Amino acid sequence: MKKLFFITLILTAFISCKSESKTENTVYSDDELTTIKGEFVYFDGAGVIQTHRKIYGVLDSEKLKELNSKADKIKTKPTDMVLVEIKGKVTDQKDDVILWKNKVEIVEILKVTPNPKENNEVVKIGNE
Repeated sequence: MKKLFFITLILTAFISCKSESKTENTVYSDDELTTIKGEFVYFDGAGVIQTHRKIYGVLDSEKLKELNSKADKIKTKPTDMVLVEIKGKVTDQKDDVILWKNKVEIVEILKVTPNPKENNEVVKIGNE
């Protein structure tokens, strides 16, 4: 009976993980450009896109500045994350500034939307 319970539990967990990969934060590859959907934040000179599986450091470019400008228009605080969809070139080559393993150079900005409030909470320390 215990074996049946554990097998059912493992199968349920496995099936749940499979369906989770179809959430809105996804990565699609088409030729040499990759479409990435995820949460974007730009703070203190560094841009990051986080999907449900990976975190990408965004290489400095005019497109990064354009994306940040669009994101600033819908953010309420500098640390807010916004949902983005971009096309870019993904690389894992070493960079002196970006220490994330995965990096992306933005080629095209497809969509920038506000992040739902319940996912946008930041832990605050002190009186700020």
